Parts: sequence; structure tokens; C-alpha cells
Amino acid sequence: MSEADALVVFTPSGKRGRFPRGTQLLQAARTLGVDVDSVCGGRALCGRCQVLVMEGDFPKHGVSSHADHLSPLSAVEQAYSERRPLPAGHRLSCSTQIQGDLVIDVPASSQVHRQVVRKAADARPITLNPLVHLHYVEVAEPDMHDPSGDLQRLLVALNKEWNFGPLRADLPVLQKLQAALRKGEWRVTVAVHAGTQLIGVWPGFHDRVYGLAVDVGSTTIAAHLCNLENGEVAASSGAMNPQIRFGEDLMSRVSYAMMHPGGAQQMTDAVRGALNALAADVAREAQIEVTDILELTVVGNPIMHHLLLGIDPTELGGAPFALATDSALGLHASELGLQLHPGARVYTLPCIAGHVGADTAGMILSERPDLSEKLTLLVDVGTNAEIVLGNSERLLACSSPTGPAFEGAQISSGQRAAPGAIERVRIDRDTLEAKFKVIGSNLWSNQPGFDEAVAATGVTGICGSGIIEVIAEMYLAGIITQDGVIDGELAKRSDRIVQTGRTYAYTVHRGTPVLQITQNDVRAIQLAKAALRAGVALLMEHIGVDHVDRIRLAGAFGSHIDVKYAMVLGMIPDCDLFNVSSAGNAAGTGARIALLDSDSRKTIEQLVRRVEKIETAIEPKFQAHFVAAMGLPHSTEPYTQLRKVVTLPAAKPPATRAGSSARSRRRAGG
Repeated sequence: MSEADALVVFTPSGKRGRFPRGTQLLQAARTLGVDVDSVCGGRALCGRCQVLVMEGDFPKHGVSSHADHLSPLSAVEQAYSERRPLPAGHRLSCSTQIQGDLVIDVPASSQVHRQVVRKAADARPITLNPLVHLHYVEVAEPDMHDPSGDLQRLLVALNKEWNFGPLRADLPVLQKLQAALRKGEWRVTVAVHAGTQLIGVWPGFHDRVYGLAVDVGSTTIAAHLCNLENGEVAASSGAMNPQIRFGEDLMSRVSYAMMHPGGAQQMTDAVRGALNALAADVAREAQIEVTDILELTVVGNPIMHHLLLGIDPTELGGAPFALATDSALGLHASELGLQLHPGARVYTLPCIAGHVGADTAGMILSERPDLSEKLTLLVDVGTNAEIVLGNSERLLACSSPTGPAFEGAQISSGQRAAPGAIERVRIDRDTLEAKFKVIGSNLWSNQPGFDEAVAATGVTGICGSGIIEVIAEMYLAGIITQDGVIDGELAKRSDRIVQTGRTYAYTVHRGTPVLQITQNDVRAIQLAKAALRAGVALLMEHIGVDHVDRIRLAGAFGSHIDVKYAMVLGMIPDCDLFNVSSAGNAAGTGARIALLDSDSRKTIEQLVRRVEKIETAIEPKFQAHFVAAMGLPHSTEPYTQLRKVVTLPAAKPPATRAGSSARSRRRAGG
């Protein structure tokens, strides 16, 4: 390849390469191992290989990407679009040639190994007291002797039967009222919001009213459709946050907004489009109309919160990290471009600080650490870690920049959770041999029938829980030292330990593709877990304690990691493992509580005022805690509780790095 060839970068995988102009885009993707679906064999029949051309300058990739850097729309693409219209900016990669430098986004719908969004609704009792109620009422017919309007007679009937105070009506209600009354033969059902506002009207008897609780994460969006009459979860769905194509982490998205005019609006449009698609998905699954959704509650970190609301997040990109608002908001869904019922309302939970958002408020509402005397640590592990520590006396919170390593990004064999991804790993302490499980199969890789069980997906990469386990297992097996260095001396014992330049790597999967944990991978996890652990240490220091009573790990990632391995790595402080557990999608549960129990909204709005915000970016001791937390599980803390259930390896002398013996001999001889 020459410098004259075009540079093509595929997102969200980040894979890149140079190709001669005229190369078919699908061929380039396959050459790089990019996950692009194609059922028809590149004949432009199935449409599954659709990709999106990213427009603009991308300094991170060193690319200026434009739509005219692809060949013009071909005849076969035009023929396909006549059968199934292509969305704006989409091209069929099988019928498109590279003509210049490009950034190409592969949407989730075009990926073979589509994201498994594992944010299910947690079963738990919630007080049912929604803000929206349906009321069926019979209205007096108009009379020549009574000049009152239809709305006035409806209000009289409602007050007589339901003892309402003054009610106001949304304009869409007024626009539909007369037709509904006459079609229903003067019997209608109305939706009343907060006991004060008419937001919907249907002819006759109508008994379907639903709400949507949404957790807008930086990586995934989860939506739970709830029946507001009985509180049941009628359907749940999740999707990748389409903003990923603008940046995998939060600061990348802030940078995109800063460097691209209109960039913030692009990201706003993307997330609102995703919410509309999710609403349609859950409505279809529950066999209702999307217009039956009248209430929406939303949680998300501050940047996701601002972008959903159409607020430029630039101020959150640097000190003093000023929020446009930290208050809870009540809005019309139509103001956010959400295609629900015309009268649907949106409630966003309050934010806490510039880096501690409504998702943390949702976690607090779900877990209620303020109701216990026990000191509870709540950790929502994601691209940013949100941390809460407290009890009935005090509540402290902070955010720590862990980055996307825990989710598989920036890891050489990393991928998000999808069928074929390694999620469980065990390493034999004597032979250093590995066995693993992948998503989609319950068999270990050394069990009969494993190859047949994974034949459809293959073994494709290592997801977050697998990365945590394999590095913890490598430490427990002595393959890496306490300071995180892969011990090259062990290459004499096992061919799974291989030299890679000046360092070593551990081979987890020998097949195709070969999956390894490199020294850089170990370091990336060390940096991420040290940032998390340093944030926890700051909160413990502020409260003045050296231990916590219980730990709850929240979020989709926290739900699927083994808490023992999280502690072996030192992601969390030492604690009796009996008191360490998963909180599930606590932020999403908080959104569901706020949806179903209107009184909980006042509760969380009052609670967040009690929370003491600790800003890690300006804490002078953060760096010292960070350095100490780089060790496995920690450089200075003994982890006595962990040692009761796990045999931690004895400290080793500095590990041998590739080439070090030769350098020593040269120094001795010279």
C-alpha cells in the first residue's frame, strides 16, 4: 500500500487501513475483519451491508471524510432503493467503491454480531402511584337552553364523578374532543396528568395507558414499557447509543460538539431517533399503539442528559463543569421530538454535579442507601464510573474517568457483549492452560460439543466480563505480577505465553481469530480500575473510614462481572464477599420507580440536595490514590477479607521483559 491509497476508518470498531481507490467498500471491511453483514453475497438484494458515511474532519483519526469520497450512487443501489428506500447518508457497501479518505460507521443493524444489550428490568416491588390516570365519564349532551361548550360539560361531569378541582386541557385534547364525544355517544375516556391537566381523550371506554422508563447510557440505551394501570413491565428493549459514531467516550462527544458546527444537534437528533425507535419496538412487542404511551421518565449522565434536551454539552468539557441545570424537569414529549401520544409528558430526574448525573440519582432512588445505618458503596461501572458512598447520616458522590476499557474498547481482542464473545475464563494454575465460555453457549471450551455449539457465531473476541476474569485469573496463576507485568519467564512452561516485541502476551484462544491479552491490555485495565478505585478511596477518606459494610455493583457491566474477580483486580475495596452483590440496572430501576410512583420524584429531588459532591479532577490526593491502586489488587492494602476465600499469589521480583536477559549479558560483557 502506498500513501496515495485512501485511508478508511470503520467505527465503532476503530479498525483502519489503506486501500487503492476503486476498492469495493465491503471488500475493504472484510479485509480488516470489520463486522458487516451480507446475506445475498454482495448482490445488492438483502440490503444488510448498509453503512453510513461520516461527514467532516476527524482529527482523532487524521481523516477528512466526505460523501463524494465514495463512488456515485450505482444503478443497483438505485434499484434497491426503489424497493426499500435507503436512509439518508446510507450506502450499500457491496456496490460502492472507495475514492478518497473515509470514516465509515457500521450501524448495529448491519453487524452480524449485534450488540446484546443486557439491561433487563429488575423484578422488585414498587409502590404504584403514577402521575397519569384514565377516567371514563358520561357527558351531558348539548342543549339549546345550555350554551356551555363541550369542554365545560366534560369538566362538570369529571368533577361530579371524580371530585376533581380545576382542570385545564391540552390543545390536542380540545382538537379531538368534539369528535370523540360524538363517536362515543357522549361517553369518553380521558387521561389526567397530575390531577390538573387533561392530556388525552378517547371515544367510549379506553383502558390502555403506558409509560416508558429510559436509561440513556453512553454505550447503550435501555427502555422499559410499563402498564400504568398495574405497574407491570409489558416489554423491554435496548439498543446501542447511535452517538457512538461521534465518539466512544463522553469527552470525545464533547470534543465533537466543540469542533464540528452543528455537532451537538447531530448527536441530539441521533439519540432522539433512537428513543423513537425503541418506543416503537416496545409498543410492537406489547401489541399496543405507540400513542398509548403517555409518560416518559429519563435518566442519563450529564452529557447524555444535555444532548437529549438539545443543550450543547461544551461547558461540561472543562472546569468548572457547569451544568445548564441540575433540577428535575417536566416537559412535553413533543418538545423533544418524541413521537408518542400528543399529550405525553417527560420527566428527567435531577443531576447532581457536572460529572454526576441523573443516572446516579436513579441509582440512589433504586438502592436508597440513606435508609440504612450500614455504610454502602454503590458503583455504576461504565465508560465513566459513578460512585456513591453513604448511609442515613451522609451521602457522597463522585465520577471517575475509567474510559471504555471495561467494555472491551481499547483492548486488542476486546468487543462488546454479543454472541461469540468470551465472557468467562479459567486458567489452570499448574499448566497455565485456559478454558472459557462464550455468550450463546453454556459449555466450557474444553467440553465435548463446544465447537458445534459455537459454530454459528464462532469465537469472536473478549467482552468486558471476560477481560476482568482473564486478567484476574492471569494474576492468580502468577502469569502477571502484582505490578501488572506479564512474566516472560513462564514462556518456558507454556506456549500460551508468547513474546510480542519487547513484551509478552497470553493466548486465550488459539483458533481463528487468535485472541490474546497483551501487556498493553493489562495496562489499560490497570489504568481503568485504578481510576475507579481512587474515586472510591477519596469518598472513604472524606467520610473518614477504612472499610465499607456493603458494596453494590450497578449497570449492565456490573450485572455480569463476578464480584470476586472485581475484588481480585482491586476495582472495589476489601469487603466480605457475602456483602458484595449486583444491583442490576439500578439507574433504569430508578427511572421505573419515578415513572410508577409519583411521590418518589419529590423524594429523589430532596435526596440529591443532601449529596456532597466530590470533584476528582481537583482533589490533590487523587493522584496518590491512583498510583497506589495500580497494583493488583492494591499496592498497599492487604485485602484480608478477600484472602479468606482466594489464595493471592506471593509477591514476585520484577518480571522479565522480552530482551532483558540479552541486554543484561551485553552490560556484563562490556
